Amino acid sequence: MPLPKQKDYTIEDIYALPDGERAELIDGQIYYMAPPTRTHQRIVTELTVVIHEYIKKNHGKCEVNASPFAVFLDSLKDKTQNYVEPDISVICDNEKLDDKGCHGSPDWVIEVVSPSSRRLDYGRKQALYLENAVKEYWVVDAARQTVTVYNLMDDWIPSIYGFADKVRAGLFEGLEIDFTEIKKFVGGE
Repeated sequence: MPLPKQKDYTIEDIYALPDGERAELIDGQIYYMAPPTRTHQRIVTELTVVIHEYIKKNHGKCEVNASPFAVFLDSLKDKTQNYVEPDISVICDNEKLDDKGCHGSPDWVIEVVSPSSRRLDYGRKQALYLENAVKEYWVVDAARQTVTVYNLMDDWIPSIYGFADKVRAGLFEGLEIDFTEIKKFVGGE
């Protein structure tokens, strides 16, 4: 007896979710999102501010957005649309942006790992971002106090840093983020 076919969800299913319920759509499957912890939000806020201030100081054209911010990615495999809400998205092509979010690949994505998102952030999302030619992807893991950096220019081979390190952004030549400052926000994750 064959197994029942798994239902493929669409963007319409995401938009039909009840108010306040958040989820992502990857390869036709819905992944519900738990509310972030205070530590998670503090890390996202600090990183967003550091990146925004760097862009502003250098009169850059890129835009930084913190979650919830919609990113629509097309699957190259089966032409389905994926919908994700990265913790931080940096987009340098303003033509990709409208009031609904980003249509296409951000240049830089940062995900701050939560216990419920660990497998997705290190696994399926990492593959999705590579498949869609995101130039740079960081996984910030407060529990492990690590930052895993994937860079398209380095063949997506991960570099792993600790929260005692300064991590240089590949997208911006002069931006280096001191994770000893971020470590101050790590508490009861």
